[in-house]
Amino acid sequence: MLNYRVSARRTDNHGSIAMAKSARVTLDTDTGGRDDAMNPVELLLSALAACIIKGIERVAPMIHFRFEDVQIEIEAARQDVPPKLVSIHYRLLVRTSETDQRLELLHTNVRKYGTIYNTLASTIALSGTIGRLP
Repeated sequence: MLNYRVSARRTDNHGSIAMAKSARVTLDTDTGGRDDAMNPVELLLSALAACIIKGIERVAPMIHFRFEDVQIEIEAARQDVPPKLVSIHYRLLVRTSETDQRLELLHTNVRKYGTIYNTLASTIALSGTIGRLP
């Protein structure tokens, strides 16, 4: 079993810093918001994006899938009472000359083996599509 560790601390009433390994991320913990840092929901969606992209990096060599680029756009819907996300939808775009069937195989594997993907999919309506970058 793998274990992960992150620590965070408040820097002032406008933000905080999260640390893991030698990485540091500025967090938007200001109640008024800030443009130079991600808020908690944006961080969660970024974790999903990273999981999907990392999944492609891991799966592509195993299935001999060739690609040049990957982009992902993610949107989430939040309800106010109680405050929570109720759905997440993504559009995954890949620049590749692989067939549509192979592109779908890549998507299937990414959904099946992603840690963050599976964690979120077990608790929220998570859906997405895969397409091609020109």
